Amino acid sequence: MNKIMYSIVITLLIIPYYTKVCYADTAATYRQAVQMAAQGDDRGAQARLQAMAGMLPAGNFWRQRAVAAEALITMRMTQQTLFPARVPASVELQQSGPNQYMALASAYASEHQLLPEARRWPAILLAVMLPGAGHAWQGRWRDAGMAAAMVWPMLFLTVWAAKRRMGPVTLFFALITLWLWSGTIFSSMSLAERANAESYMAWWQGVWQASGLPGRPW
Repeated sequence: MNKIMYSIVITLLIIPYYTKVCYADTAATYRQAVQMAAQGDDRGAQARLQAMAGMLPAGNFWRQRAVAAEALITMRMTQQTLFPARVPASVELQQSGPNQYMALASAYASEHQLLPEARRWPAILLAVMLPGAGHAWQGRWRDAGMAAAMVWPMLFLTVWAAKRRMGPVTLFFALITLWLWSGTIFSSMSLAERANAESYMAWWQGVWQASGLPGRPW
């Protein structure tokens, strides 16, 4: 009888300690995954969160966090705006029942629609037709001024040299003009793409924060 009572007491003392250790390990694993995502290793973060969720029971709130975090990181990788985000088959959202974190994120996304993407082709075409026009179309007036200041003087010099039949000098000015002009076209295209990426990231960060998930994967 004494042995039985002794075993019960030891078990009651061990269980809180074991639970505390498991909680600490789970929290550390989650933090590591979020840090990996912040460093740009989204696939590594996905794998860690997937493994973490697979080891926890369905009712565990850390499992819900892992599933929601993985879904939102997957959403960022593919720049999705639809909910629920795609989750790998091994850790499906439905397995853990209603997920409060995803519900909060979805509610925020439904009330804060992402602005339509800026079209790149008008910016590219305008930059091809007129140096600086592509930047101006995007509202980047300073960049438009710099593009015009680089290309237009060289363009005038090329025309001036061509009228005077200066041969090699004309070719030299023309090559520099084409080089600078192509650079402004690429700049206009890149800025349009960056504007879309920045707009999505600002929206996605709001979705993550609204979900109530701890940590910042950016």
